[in-house]
Amino acid sequence: MKNRSTFLFTALVLLGLAFLAPELMAQEAEAAAEAEVASMFAGKIWAILPPVIAIGLALITKEVYSSLFIGVLSGALMASNFRPMPTMDCLLNNGLISACADNAGIFLFLVILGIMVALINRTGAAQAFGSWAHKNIKTRTGASLATFFLGILIFIDDYFNCLTVGSVMQPVTDANKISRAKLAYLIDATAAPVCMIAPISSWAAAVSEFSEGTGYNGLQLFIRAIPFNFYSLLTFVFIIAITLMHVDFGPMARHERNAEKGDLFTEGGEVDNGVRPLENAKGRFLDLVFPVVVLIILCVAALVYVGGYGVDGKGFVDAFADTDSTVGLPWGGLVALIFTLIYLIGRRVISFKDAMNCIPEGFIAMVPAITILALACSLKNITGVLELKQFIAGQMQSNAAALGAFLPAVIFLVACFLAFSTGTSWGTFGILIPIVCAIFPGNSPLLIIGMSACLAGAVCGDHCSPISDTTIMSSAGARCQHINHVSTQLPYAITVAVVSFVGFLLAGLLQKHVGMVISWVVSFVISTALMLIFLGAMKKNAQRG
Repeated sequence: MKNRSTFLFTALVLLGLAFLAPELMAQEAEAAAEAEVASMFAGKIWAILPPVIAIGLALITKEVYSSLFIGVLSGALMASNFRPMPTMDCLLNNGLISACADNAGIFLFLVILGIMVALINRTGAAQAFGSWAHKNIKTRTGASLATFFLGILIFIDDYFNCLTVGSVMQPVTDANKISRAKLAYLIDATAAPVCMIAPISSWAAAVSEFSEGTGYNGLQLFIRAIPFNFYSLLTFVFIIAITLMHVDFGPMARHERNAEKGDLFTEGGEVDNGVRPLENAKGRFLDLVFPVVVLIILCVAALVYVGGYGVDGKGFVDAFADTDSTVGLPWGGLVALIFTLIYLIGRRVISFKDAMNCIPEGFIAMVPAITILALACSLKNITGVLELKQFIAGQMQSNAAALGAFLPAVIFLVACFLAFSTGTSWGTFGILIPIVCAIFPGNSPLLIIGMSACLAGAVCGDHCSPISDTTIMSSAGARCQHINHVSTQLPYAITVAVVSFVGFLLAGLLQKHVGMVISWVVSFVISTALMLIFLGAMKKNAQRG
């Protein structure tokens, strides 16, 4: 009886709300129409509060989804002067719905990439490469470099990179007495850093969505930022240097000495994280390379086609500069996916049923990335309503001369701290890129350097963070204790971060006097030289010890 009474009471309340809600909404809409008042926070210092709230919550909770959403919600409340119905209207129309509509093409491209990753994983092609490497690579140097180059080859997605490189190269590195901690570092160092400088990748697709108002299309801005992404580039130099110079330091040196004696783990044993290579006797290494090459070619062709190549005599460079990545990337990706399906099924590497199972599998794998991108773009849209960009631009005009040259280095540090604290590079650049674009005018060289610093810092912090998904998956890929991976990797990542900071400091100071090209050359050469000098000193110290 009590339950029935509760049910009836609830039903009456809901029925009453159903009758009253339209009337209340009509009154609210009428009031809003009568007084279409701009937000009292627009164009003022309060406009920076939503991203600050998102950053603060991300640091406190170590969770990016709710942090970004609360940031969006707080911005919608401020944009509507805390009126309930206009807040919901702003949250949905200006925020979430607008973000999803504007980025539908990029979401589609991410899903296509997820499906292609699932397909390639099912072929056993990576395992075929591992079998070949196990037979032909006989030295520690060769095993390290093979792991490094395989990581570079698998650039379309960092998740796929971590799991594939680890499972494929583990037998090779074990046979050549390379510690599991070193394998985990090689996996991690060729995951996110590679994706962040690859124009045809899930990361490039996400970053390209934040270019509005900069004077560049998204892909063009991303490509221009690649040379100044010092952390990613110097990480590659660092890996090659420590491999060819045969130098290790910090906790990694102890792990490597023990590995040469047959102890691959030093502390703890093998961790079974459920990561297993998919066996497929029909798979060949070509089944890994061919779809990736086709994807690159077709995406580039689609981008220049969408950019109007051949129309009114427009050349390749002009077409690429005028393209729309939200159309070109899914255009080329969809054709490449169809081509890959026909190729793999036709070669009978996988069955039609298995190929179709890869579609939901790939979609599910990309849900976290799509969710973060949607929320980050919603936050960007809401800050646009609050005129954050105009406020920051106005504040910077009087201080640009004094602070501008140092801002890339400062942005790098802020991005490092945020990504390290939250464990997500996607959430970091989703929050910071709109602010970076607001700080620098579209025609300023510092926009390119600042964007690079933001992306580099996001990757660096993600690389160092023990709660990062790629750090965790790198430990899983190498099947080593997670704390071993974190403790051995941190000195290496910090070394690269320090010389990268010097590079951004020099680039910011020099670009005004010698131009972008020379400032990049000088900054990169000096940073590389500092790194090599440090490694040489560490090697001499180890030899004396």
